[in-house]
Amino acid sequence: MDVWPGSAYPLGATFDGTGTNFALYSDAAEKVQLCLFDDDGNEQRLTVTELDGFVWHCYVPQVQPGQKYGYRVHGPYEPDQGHRCNPNKLLLDPYAKAVHGQVDWDQALFSYNFGDEDSRNDEDSAQHMMLGVVVNPFFDWDGDRKPKTPYHDSVIYEAHVKGLTALHPDVPEEQRGTYAGVSHPSVVAHLQKLGVTAIELMPVHQFVNDSALQDRGLSNYWGYNTIGFFAPQNTYCSVGDLGGQCQEFKAMVKELHRAGIEVILDVVYNHTAEGNQLGPTISFRGIDNTAYYRLVEDDPKYYMDYTGTGNSLNVRNPHSLQLMMDSLRYWATEMHVDGFRFDLASTLAREFYDVDRLSTFFDMVQQDPIVSQCKLIAEPWDVGPGGYQVGNFPSLWTEWNGMYRDTVRDFWRGEPATLGEFASRITGSADLYEHSGRRPVASINFVTAHDGFTMRDLVSYNEKHNQANGEGNNDGESHNRSWNCGVEGYTRKKSVLALRSRQQRNFLTTLLLSQGVPMIAHGDEIGRSQNGNNNAYCQDSPLSWMHWDNIDEALLEFTAKLTNLRSEHPTFRRRRFFDGRPVRRGEGEKLPDIVWLEPESSTLSQEDWDTAFARSIAVYLNGNGIHGRDERGQYIYDDSFLMLFNAHDDVVTFTIPSEEYATEWETVIDTAADDDEPDQAAVEPDDTIPVAGKAVVVLKSMNS
Repeated sequence: MDVWPGSAYPLGATFDGTGTNFALYSDAAEKVQLCLFDDDGNEQRLTVTELDGFVWHCYVPQVQPGQKYGYRVHGPYEPDQGHRCNPNKLLLDPYAKAVHGQVDWDQALFSYNFGDEDSRNDEDSAQHMMLGVVVNPFFDWDGDRKPKTPYHDSVIYEAHVKGLTALHPDVPEEQRGTYAGVSHPSVVAHLQKLGVTAIELMPVHQFVNDSALQDRGLSNYWGYNTIGFFAPQNTYCSVGDLGGQCQEFKAMVKELHRAGIEVILDVVYNHTAEGNQLGPTISFRGIDNTAYYRLVEDDPKYYMDYTGTGNSLNVRNPHSLQLMMDSLRYWATEMHVDGFRFDLASTLAREFYDVDRLSTFFDMVQQDPIVSQCKLIAEPWDVGPGGYQVGNFPSLWTEWNGMYRDTVRDFWRGEPATLGEFASRITGSADLYEHSGRRPVASINFVTAHDGFTMRDLVSYNEKHNQANGEGNNDGESHNRSWNCGVEGYTRKKSVLALRSRQQRNFLTTLLLSQGVPMIAHGDEIGRSQNGNNNAYCQDSPLSWMHWDNIDEALLEFTAKLTNLRSEHPTFRRRRFFDGRPVRRGEGEKLPDIVWLEPESSTLSQEDWDTAFARSIAVYLNGNGIHGRDERGQYIYDDSFLMLFNAHDDVVTFTIPSEEYATEWETVIDTAADDDEPDQAAVEPDDTIPVAGKAVVVLKSMNS
């Protein structure tokens, strides 16, 4: 087979329509072999002789799309010095655009003998490895347009590719649990009914299934165990894993874009699937261990672990940073992805030991003309010291607001002294984001996510029930801020079921009518349950999948009604924070943009905020304030709203404020209404409204 010099750029395997260029970075390598595999598993080794700037490269004119390949890297094997090259271990290209097969966890994948980590194992691992695949980069994107929905108009839907469609009766069986299933017309119609503007897919970068889970008959369902940052997960493809996964992923994106839905990827750049010093040698470790991983400085045999997974990617090394940025640009440009949610993003800020919000990674994102224009969402914490960084990310970023989740949960389960913080959270968390020049949309609001209880379980269980995970119920969060409404788990008691339904409506109403960007966890709109399991990371089974044959239709309609209300009224999706001025109004002065009221309709004093037992509040949102400009540059005005929150167990009677607020109101949401349709009778100033225990009533002005 002919081997030409080729080019050091781009990294990875690049088919140009004639042949394929291969390029691999390794400072540690003394020799590199490109290994090509045929359909029978026969291997042909080609020595890569060209080296520029530590990039080994060649061009092979005979190699076409579908070709399976890997690398063997010759170099020092000195674990005590941080070097772990071993040419007997076939290595996956970090830039592989597609991956064929899985690893089988054979002893040959490890560079030591089990039971003796200081030994050396030289068994050939090729027959036990996943392989890179040369892909055809060409795809008909004609007509594709990214929706580019502004943050303030966004409603995000967090979903799992398989869990979303594995049991969907309208999706053809061969497409269930795949990219094709996500873009099936019936699934897209469901998302559109919900008013979803963006689907946030849990990890689809190629990941590895943990051996410890496989030994227990389980699997890494969530996929937070990445090994290929450019390759779509091959098990989510309906047409095989020889490059079809790239075409099917692109087709999914194109269809979702056609429906006006953005695609956001949950990405895991903080660690890889190779784990700690006891992990396998399947890619980065054998290519250049010291470049790709953070090692313990005084004992580089070991890995720094800020993620709880065994290793942390080395964000101090320019080539490791290049890998991340190249990956982000690839997904944005070649795969047409619209944004990214960064798992354990604080780890990416650890340029040295402490979290540094001005670290090199964030500087690179800031100046990148492509990545900086994507939606960027941080999970603003990791497991290392000082890792909880909610509110501290740079101005370009939005964040999963963990404080929003905790406060809203506490408020609705009746915890004392939550009123003041509840008010801050539902108005965009200015205390967290305004100081850095950000706006309410910096807060990605959520009550539930993949990690933890579903919303139905949040109101049905006080304790986690993770026995199915095989860890003695010791895994998962124990402090869930949940309330079972009087009975743990399953019950037929009608009063408990009614209260649970109301609590779900309370959470959804609070979430979707708060300032900021709401995120719904998939299945919460139809009452999905995991039977109290709050850590279903290993449950690739009906326990964690959506059951489309058991939908809470009333809850689905209620959720769609809320998203529609949000969409129609800019009052609920302001571009700027409320200022609440004037705090004390003189006679004839206009109303502030927001007013906080006691149930008796008097404005709250400082003492009222500080009262530990206060659990009910009214908030007036002034729709006559300016919310921005429309596409024609005209000022945007809206109706005014009065939201009555009652987290007490008993009915609280609210008095409607004076006619300067509005001369007439209509009820648009009442979470305690038996048929989910509130009383439509007009409400006038000084009227009283009984708000049921644990309920929300939303009124709209009729004469703004």
